[in-house]
Amino acid sequence: MSSVLFDVPGPATRRRHLIGGIVGSVVLLALLGVMLWKLWQADQITPKAFEPFADPDIIRGLFQAIGTTLVAAAVAILLALVFGAVFAAGRLSDHAILRWPSIAVIEFFRAIPLVLLILAVFLGFGDITGRFWSLVLALMLYNGSVLAEVFRAGIRSVPRGQSEAAYALGLRKTNVMLLILVPQAITTMLPAIISQCVVALKDTALGYIISSQELASFTKQVISGYNNPLAAGAVAAAVYIAINYTLSRIAQWLEARQRRRGRAVVPLANTPAGDSTPGGGPA
Repeated sequence: MSSVLFDVPGPATRRRHLIGGIVGSVVLLALLGVMLWKLWQADQITPKAFEPFADPDIIRGLFQAIGTTLVAAAVAILLALVFGAVFAAGRLSDHAILRWPSIAVIEFFRAIPLVLLILAVFLGFGDITGRFWSLVLALMLYNGSVLAEVFRAGIRSVPRGQSEAAYALGLRKTNVMLLILVPQAITTMLPAIISQCVVALKDTALGYIISSQELASFTKQVISGYNNPLAAGAVAAAVYIAINYTLSRIAQWLEARQRRRGRAVVPLANTPAGDSTPGGGPA
């Protein structure tokens, strides 16, 4: 019996495949065992590698770094929300003098790699802003440009009849946006906003390139002092995973809640720069 693309293997071929799979698995397990043994011999996965995290000073520094990471992410996302709302409103404007500069700003900061943006802010304004605020401002610019697209997509997701009915009642454009469109769009945008919070939190790790005092930089210092990259990396990864998993579960819960209510959920937008169709946004 054969298919269109290949003949069905017979008993002998299946036996060879089974033997090949077993031999391959044994070889991989042997290589893994050798690697783990080498790491154990180098004190990279032994209890000794984790001893620094029993030091009260290291524990204190770890919690301070976690706090700095959370504060940097929180401040950056709050500023990004304001940035995104302002430029989303500009991009939705009927006036080209507001719309096109907003499009240019959004697409410019979305296109720049975040690492380069952090370096540019630090090298250009580090004497004024310091390391912490250089990281926060770079995160604000990047995540704010993404959130601007989320907000625009959320406003677009509201049925056009809502705004048309409001205009028929005599409401002005600003009132239509604030009283009709935004309250309905908020619920659909929440999952995407929380997902972007997760992105901002993870991106704080890029602060190590300017030696900011967040978790990644602290982990780098521990590795330099104790030569335990696997142990220190495992601790940092556990912290990031715990925080990001919590935020991701909140985003999934909100998305499922919106779907149960029969409302659309706005994904992270990735629309062309030239989209300038008015959507009932404020002038």
